Amino acid sequence: MQQDIPFYDVVQIGYGPVSEIMALALGRQGRRVAVFERWRERYPLPRAVCIDHELYRVLAALGMAGELPAVSHAGSAYRWFNAEWKELLSIDWAAESISGGPEVNFVHQPTLEQMFDDQVRACPGVELHLGWEAVAVSQTADYAELRLRSVDGGAERTVRARYLIGADGANSLVRRTIGSAQQDRGFEADWLVIDVLPHEGVALDIPAAAQWCNPARPTTIVPAGVKDGRYFRRWEFMRLPHETREELEHEAVAWQLLEPWVRPDQATIVRHKVYTFRSLLAERWRDGRLLIAGDAAHVMPPFMGQGMCAGLRDDWNLAWKLALVLDGRADDRLLDSYQRERLPHVSDVIDLSMYLGRIICMPDAARAAERDAAFFGGRAAPPPAFPRLTDGILRRGADGAVQAPAGWLSPHGTVRAGARQGRFDEVVGLGFVLVSRTAAAEAALGAPQRAVLDALGARRVVVTPAGAPAGDGTVQDLDGKFLPFMQQLGIDTMLVRPDFYLYGAVAHGAQAGQLVDDLAVDLRRHGVQLPAPAALREAA
Repeated sequence: MQQDIPFYDVVQIGYGPVSEIMALALGRQGRRVAVFERWRERYPLPRAVCIDHELYRVLAALGMAGELPAVSHAGSAYRWFNAEWKELLSIDWAAESISGGPEVNFVHQPTLEQMFDDQVRACPGVELHLGWEAVAVSQTADYAELRLRSVDGGAERTVRARYLIGADGANSLVRRTIGSAQQDRGFEADWLVIDVLPHEGVALDIPAAAQWCNPARPTTIVPAGVKDGRYFRRWEFMRLPHETREELEHEAVAWQLLEPWVRPDQATIVRHKVYTFRSLLAERWRDGRLLIAGDAAHVMPPFMGQGMCAGLRDDWNLAWKLALVLDGRADDRLLDSYQRERLPHVSDVIDLSMYLGRIICMPDAARAAERDAAFFGGRAAPPPAFPRLTDGILRRGADGAVQAPAGWLSPHGTVRAGARQGRFDEVVGLGFVLVSRTAAAEAALGAPQRAVLDALGARRVVVTPAGAPAGDGTVQDLDGKFLPFMQQLGIDTMLVRPDFYLYGAVAHGAQAGQLVDDLAVDLRRHGVQLPAPAALREAA
């Protein structure tokens, strides 16, 4: 019988990419974390094939900037064609992003996860327990409790933690425990996914990244990442109404479907499996000390490549808030903002993925012809814009509405501070950052505002053009990312949150004090402990 029950800051269930990055983010904070996973070996085959620019920046911030170029490659134009290979629409994934670099990078998920795993295992405070199945989850006012059973011999154990995160997939035990229903957004389709590794020296005559919206056989052709310098390719074929899942599982059928593009003497099939693409959204992401993230909270069609990305955004949003709570600088009201911010955002991403899915998942020739005519005639609705944050810890006006650009993703690029040059996050640092175009913002800050920023560990920088004289607290905008962004929006100063989203911005540097005051009010409302403004003003 277990005598002493181990106690952790955070316990996690599952060890997929979302749990890996959550453990890494917490481990880098110095937390004591335990991760439990029923499988002893990592799933060896790729699922996700890309990460967008925002998550590339997040992974770099977590210490993987040097390794990422070797395990990823830049995206290309993502083109959608009708049956006659006439272009319906194009999404430029190769375009320069606000974060620097292309909008999308393609990855080989097992290779990417090995990089994550290496980083996690290097964190001294993170314990990894493979071969343990979660049996039951519960909580008291003081801790969350997890009961586990060994998959080998049936031995049982119990652990406790201040918080428990279920990154335990679409069939999440934690989601069921907190009583969260799932909203079915109405998308469901079976697709045969085939990953192929071309033989050495073989160059395939195929689109770089495409959706062939052919009603006779809707087909996806995309990169599937790089490993050891060799590039994988992925095909996905929609199951037609007259077909069964079982018949599509045969390798001979896979080669028949691949025949127009690649032959057995040109490549090896790495895997072929039928998956059901769905759109599900959990209605409740937190109950006290229990939280969910990743597929436990949301499942979406793959047509925007956002499934894994959405889960990693959950991590990054939750990590900075848990840091304040675990340090005793905030009570758990702050964690209420996790769902308020992430659920509407991921809901919009699901809508975008479903919009694209409905274009291709159309096996009826007559309906496909109507679709084509709508696109070619300019009557088709354009894809929704990629979402921003719309709720949570964001600056609002007197009417209570979020004031743009609050909720927008902040720019990122190469800067120089004195003799030091590098990416903004490396040179300036992570956390809250007050970014200004002029020195007026610094002059406008009084003792109360400086005390708030200092309590948050916030940085304050003035961005100047490349080649401008260097000064204390200034960084030169070598890539031209920051100044054009701020000039276009007509803002002098912006306050960036630790997850790279803007809390808010002001048009004039003299308003910077009010911007910081507003942040302090919002954070206090969410349970963050900050210096009392009245006492600070009296001291000043």
